This record gives sequence, structure tokens and C-alpha cells, in this order.
Amino acid sequence: MKLVPIVLLGGSFGLTGCKSAGAQPLSPPGVSVSTMTVTSSIFLSGGAVPVDFTCDGTDHSPPLTLSAPPPDARSLAIVMDDPDAQGGTFTHWIVYNLRPDTMAIAESADPTTLGGVSGTNDFKRLGYAGPCPPKFEEHHYRFRIFALDALLHPEAPATREGIDAAMSGHLVGEGTLVGVYSH
Repeated sequence: MKLVPIVLLGGSFGLTGCKSAGAQPLSPPGVSVSTMTVTSSIFLSGGAVPVDFTCDGTDHSPPLTLSAPPPDARSLAIVMDDPDAQGGTFTHWIVYNLRPDTMAIAESADPTTLGGVSGTNDFKRLGYAGPCPPKFEEHHYRFRIFALDALLHPEAPATREGIDAAMSGHLVGEGTLVGVYSH
């Protein structure tokens, strides 16, 4: 299976109910943001997220592979969200303070084994909550990787607003893999 990377910046959409801020973190003054590649062995960029990684399956996080972050990266963060949700961008997964040498995240990975900390998603739970759009709607799910020039110290447990605020001014690299899902 050929993996094709996709990089998207910005955008906001969402799911009825709770929603996340979905703000684009800023880079430090005078720093250009490097593009990172994000792929998965289980779905192509723009392709369907397999059922096992959704609310209709076992709902565990997919494997991800990352290109090397820029040399000034001190940590990585993952934010997986649904920009098509009705009430605004809906966040399904937050992980921050991953070691900057992380190049692969295994299926169902425990982020603490990679130095990471789980944040609170918009389902008000820590950890991953897979795609779960309303019946008969196809939504896009962005697996966004952020390379940062610092460890983050958001107020715990970190919410999307808190992680976006903590990342602001520290972004040095970013990559996005997009999958779609409907049921």
C-alpha cells in the first residue's frame, strides 16, 4: 500500500454539542514552520479510517509514522479533530510532550511510553476517541502532529483550548494526515 502524505494548515468545522477552539498555534517570532509528513499503515491520506479505529469498532488509536521534526523541536503534540462537526471543530485526541525523536506511534499506543501526556478530548475523556459522525454523514478526521520548541505545561487536565494556548509561540513544525469516516 502506497502512503501519500497530506499537509493542511488551519480550518475549523465541528460536531453538535461540545466543541474545541481549534486555533492554529503560532511559531516563535522569526521562525519558519517546517513541514512534517504523517502517514499510517492502515489508511491512505484522504482514505477511509478502518472501523476498528472508530466508535463502531474497538475504538483504539491508529498507528502513525512521522518524518523527522526540525532540529529545534523539544517535544511533539498530537491533536486529532473533526472539522466537519456541526457545532465547530470537535477534538477526539490530544497528546503532548512526546519525545521529539518519536518517529512512530504504534496502534493503541500508551503515550506515556513515549514521554507523552494525554489531554481531555471533547467527549470529556482522557485519551483517544475515534471517529463517530452522525449517521449517514461522512466527516474528515485530521491527525495533526505539532513539533514544538518547548515542553508544554498547560493546566491539567489539558483541554483543546489549553493545549492550543500552550503551543502558541512554540510551533516549529507541523504535519497532517486526513482520513474520512461514515456509518
